[in-house]
Amino acid sequence: MDGHFVPNLTFGPKFVKDLRLLTRLTFDCHLMVDNPECMIEEFIKAGCDYLTIHLESTVHVHRALQMIKEAGIKAGISIVPSTPVSLLLPILDMVDLVLVMTVNPGFGGQTLIQSCLNKVAELDALRKEEDYQYLISVDGGVNLKTIQDVATAGADIAVCGSAFFNADDPFQFSRNMEELSSRTI
Repeated sequence: MDGHFVPNLTFGPKFVKDLRLLTRLTFDCHLMVDNPECMIEEFIKAGCDYLTIHLESTVHVHRALQMIKEAGIKAGISIVPSTPVSLLLPILDMVDLVLVMTVNPGFGGQTLIQSCLNKVAELDALRKEEDYQYLISVDGGVNLKTIQDVATAGADIAVCGSAFFNADDPFQFSRNMEELSSRTI
């Protein structure tokens, strides 16, 4: 987060680089920044595996996605709640991940906007119809009450922030989330 595209500030490439030294887990870096093409190279060097940018953050989305793909990592595209899936159609064949924001980005602890799950279902249908290989991710308001709806809509990945970090037992929370999401598959 850069304090411009969204009102908050958060981690930069140094944080990713420092964490990369500690694990081989997959890093999906979600840039909620204006002009992400200015930061792509730094995050790639830091060690991310997926780099997700916002459709709304640059007029040169195609170029930014090409930069990511040419570096040999997975390219992700994200949309905010007010952006329709139809605006993604020209680039869906380029992406490895589509992130649907189900809250207005920038602040944790918000309630999932249920109508955004229609976008997840639409992306899942497009993926099947066109034989696209992208993963579908959902971020915002994902918790024990919403995970089944998220999974049923067709999401492959559910991003949990506040619900996980505020859980009394984060490990049990993770097990419960996994159990609830697998019931819908």
